[in-house]
Amino acid sequence: MLDLYAPGTSILHRMSPGPKMLALMVGATALFLNQSLVVTLAALIVVLGLYRLAQLTMKQAWQQLRPLLWIFVLFFALQWWFSGVTLAAYVVLRLAALILLASLVTLTTRSSDMIDTMTWALGVLRPLGVNPAKIGLAISLALRFIPVLAQITQDVREAQKARGLERSVIAVAMPVAIRTLKMADDISDAIDSRGYRP
Repeated sequence: MLDLYAPGTSILHRMSPGPKMLALMVGATALFLNQSLVVTLAALIVVLGLYRLAQLTMKQAWQQLRPLLWIFVLFFALQWWFSGVTLAAYVVLRLAALILLASLVTLTTRSSDMIDTMTWALGVLRPLGVNPAKIGLAISLALRFIPVLAQITQDVREAQKARGLERSVIAVAMPVAIRTLKMADDISDAIDSRGYRP
């Protein structure tokens, strides 16, 4: 399991998880409601500025996007084909800004602190029969699963590229699917073996 947290002493590192997660929700909602390419580009520049404020490098920002580069290319091509280059640029820039913003929160916040905050916040739903501990576990697995899946995809693409199969969707998708299912099965076995019953 990977923790994307990058240790640091910046103001964003010292900030408690709650306000950062709330800012992420507000920022993501604003990006989805916005329909302007110029505003989206400005938002992306602001997010990159926050990386500098967090004492993170542009290389670290690029590393958040690189595993998903083929998705950006696919989205851009489809949107350009159906709706024109302006909308294509808008969709890709908005997606990049969202990923970078979410990654910024993850890079400056320990996973354990984030999960504790979410579990605490979900406590208000306990009278409705919601078990915050179970939801916290699910969130914990999701937070760790996404970067691992991205790394698996990157590893498989590099391996298939060495074999000259990088253009074959099946040659890339099948090993990724198999390794993902195997990892999910391992996680399930690990939870069961510990007798976890929140």
